[in-house]
Amino acid sequence: MSLLLSGGYVYQGGSFFEADILIEGGIISKIEPHLPTNRSKTIALYNFYIVPGFADAHVHLREPGFSYKETVRTGTTAAASAGYTAVCTMPNLNPVPDSPENLNVQTDIIEKDAAIAVYPYASITKGQKGEELVDFSALHDKVIAFSDDGKGVQSAELMEKAMTEAAKYGCIIAAHCEDNSLLNGGYIHDGKYARAYGHKGIPSESEYRQLKRDLALAKKTGCRYHVCHVSAKESVELIRKAKAEGVRVTAETAPHYLVLCEDDLQEDGRFKMNPPLRSAADRDALIEGIQDGTIDIIATDHAPHAAEEKAKGLAGSLMGVVGLETAFPVLYTKLVKTGVIPLEKLIALMSDGPRRIFGIGGGLAEGESADFAVLDLGRRYTIDPADFLSKGKSSPFAGMEVFGKNVMTFYKGKKIWQE
Repeated sequence: MSLLLSGGYVYQGGSFFEADILIEGGIISKIEPHLPTNRSKTIALYNFYIVPGFADAHVHLREPGFSYKETVRTGTTAAASAGYTAVCTMPNLNPVPDSPENLNVQTDIIEKDAAIAVYPYASITKGQKGEELVDFSALHDKVIAFSDDGKGVQSAELMEKAMTEAAKYGCIIAAHCEDNSLLNGGYIHDGKYARAYGHKGIPSESEYRQLKRDLALAKKTGCRYHVCHVSAKESVELIRKAKAEGVRVTAETAPHYLVLCEDDLQEDGRFKMNPPLRSAADRDALIEGIQDGTIDIIATDHAPHAAEEKAKGLAGSLMGVVGLETAFPVLYTKLVKTGVIPLEKLIALMSDGPRRIFGIGGGLAEGESADFAVLDLGRRYTIDPADFLSKGKSSPFAGMEVFGKNVMTFYKGKKIWQE
């Protein structure tokens, strides 16, 4: 049976135009104005915006190993409700996906429980211990990329070997940049808030020093190198310079780094993540980075924890906040409605960019899988974590008034979510 979506504003080729979408057999067969309605079930979407399903290159679904925090089912259902049709899931799991056998434990769950497309990462090192490389030849065609996310690879020699292997197979190293020698027990940004309230700080140098090392290695090896959750202004400038020199580098930041800074901190675990919220100058540099293309994509770093793990203030809570269900409305409200970037740029950062970089495919085009979201941009509401479908409820955006809500998600031509 065919399905016709009529009258929406359709995103295609970097801009919006009013058109109908005909879906047949799970595939977009036509995108044209005023398509005939005969022989089709029709859904009228006048005044709604239809965008390619969002793709998140950095999420933690916590399964296998930590299903009390999140599961593949709850995480992907939350993602679908927010307009995502593809997510890439990080490898800090138990077992760590550092071999085909361990990866299969995860992919078996994904095949059974995922509501949308899930692309797993493999770790760079065995057990994410930073000591011995995984077998790239056995894993490269089974994963979206390689990352030791949550930990920086401390050995330059080991990272160079990893990049050499990745270059051999044409795959991506996605790096959590963190120099452990500079942490000194810190847990929030080493800035004015930490000094005023007696907290231990994490300096920006812990990020950008390791990034500088990695960019030199990426230039040397020719590896495709992706920088995770950029937070510091120095990192933005290093990436900008490396791109100008032809290094094959791409970068992401997260909504909380673009919207918040240390000035917004409260004595509450929902403001604790790694890397931490940094200064207003860092936030402004990140915004400039998405404006000029230095930063390629926005990823959520969705990192759910149990309530008790986030209830111990800034000092005692675990690092990580949830982000899938707040990403679009927060960014639309704070960046688009304020004129910082146009809506088209936001869609590119949340969908086009990650799909292109990680080879996920898709998009609103004839012949593509019908994976898209339907947005009501006029919807106004207050973010309430009690409404989240994720098991994780810890959000720095709780209580924020926002505009823009996903009201319908289609995946492979089927409506998998409706408000």
